[in-house]
Amino acid sequence: MKPGEEHLLTDLLERGIRLVPSASSQLASRSKTFQARIFSDFMLPGTLPIYDTHALLSASSVYRQKQFTRVILKCDRKNAGMGVHIFNTIEDLYNHASNGSFVFPFVIQPYHSKSRDIRVIILGDYLEAYERINPYNFRKNLHCGGDSKPFALSRKQLEFCKRVMQRGDFPYAHLDLILTSDGNYHLMEINLRGGLKGAIISGKEYQVKLDKILEELLLQLQGTLKN
Repeated sequence: MKPGEEHLLTDLLERGIRLVPSASSQLASRSKTFQARIFSDFMLPGTLPIYDTHALLSASSVYRQKQFTRVILKCDRKNAGMGVHIFNTIEDLYNHASNGSFVFPFVIQPYHSKSRDIRVIILGDYLEAYERINPYNFRKNLHCGGDSKPFALSRKQLEFCKRVMQRGDFPYAHLDLILTSDGNYHLMEINLRGGLKGAIISGKEYQVKLDKILEELLLQLQGTLKN
């Protein structure tokens, strides 16, 4: 689908067509704004989807009330760290957005300077997690430089990831977690596919495992339809 054609998913569902992967996971993978809506319980407090200037004005009051200072803006459809911007205050962000510097909708969230960025890959029974480290750029995405090192997920963190996947009906996923200095962890983003830079699994191995999952999903669907 091209950007803007996502309404076709609604038409397919209304006609009783089953989608693999699910419509929710496909749409969430395309839209950070949609993620901020359906995964709000899993994300950093203060993460908000912004659809227009009125919503941004309302959010600015919330941010000042909670004494959030620096703020991150994430463009809706950009990946690899290319659509991530930082502002010293919500008012600075409002001035830029209201003057047309950014296209609505987008996502805002408080900036946490002392945090860690964890990428989790879940493909069926395959699990891999690694920390993305870049001391010279607040964008931890390895597309912007930096290094990675293996990270051992706790049982609770893995359960958290699986709850996120269940909420969005993701059969497999790349999840980005933020570990804040107070010891908490939250969802930053989730996608059906993602870059493998920093991962142990090779592109070929990844594709083999992905093909197996999709084949199993189709077989399950066929069995459901026959019953």
